[in-house]
Amino acid sequence: MEWNSTDLHDLSTAVGLLENPGLIAKVSDVVGTPIEYVLKQLPRAAGDTITKVTRDSLMAAVNLAVKTMNLNDQGKPTPRRHVALAGLAGGVGGAFGLLALPVELPITTTVIMRSIADIARSQGEDLGNVESRLACLEVFAMGGPSDEDDAAESGYFAVRTALAQAVSEAARYVANRAVVEDGAPVIVRLLAQLAARFNTVVGEKIMAQGVPIVGALGGAAINILFIEHFQDMARGHFIIRRLERTYGEVEVRKAYGEIISQRERA
Repeated sequence: MEWNSTDLHDLSTAVGLLENPGLIAKVSDVVGTPIEYVLKQLPRAAGDTITKVTRDSLMAAVNLAVKTMNLNDQGKPTPRRHVALAGLAGGVGGAFGLLALPVELPITTTVIMRSIADIARSQGEDLGNVESRLACLEVFAMGGPSDEDDAAESGYFAVRTALAQAVSEAARYVANRAVVEDGAPVIVRLLAQLAARFNTVVGEKIMAQGVPIVGALGGAAINILFIEHFQDMARGHFIIRRLERTYGEVEVRKAYGEIISQRERA
């Protein structure tokens, strides 16, 4: 099938969103502190807390977020409302630091998931379908290009490739269930892969909020940056999925790679 100009423009937009610098670079720019250094100072107990709270938040977030949506509404997404809510939660987190994490992170994760699902719906996803819900979860693995990603693939497709088997197994398991249960081995495996990537950007956020003088105001600003990053990832991700439904996965990946190559040569 021949590409039309509107779809090519959308694909180019998606490439620009998905292949941008990772969240760690963006947070460092805002805070003015080398967050890579701060992350290395993270106590083991704090890292374990982040892992546990992150894992507990992810699956609950997708079900709660979707339940609060009108699945038949095909209007435009409302990202600003979710940004405001995330900023409020970040202000609380910034004021109380790591002590607020068990309360603030689940709230922030749910708000982000609600915004991701809103964007997915606007791109034609059926949120009554478990595959679409799991696609929403995939966005949390997209912190930006990683040094660990396969150099032969874009950062975006490297993430999707890494998650593909776990997502497929989880989708088959929950196909006939009303909610995504988190106790089954296939779900545990998916959560482990998601958490491995999401923990990194959560750690960046928490450590940035812990930098002296950041406080509540800075915590709100960081949370706004945090949700806007995942809104960008969601928009790019669901543009790609919409185009794949029209042109097929192979053709979209090929065109995606060609756009990257053109930009590298420019």
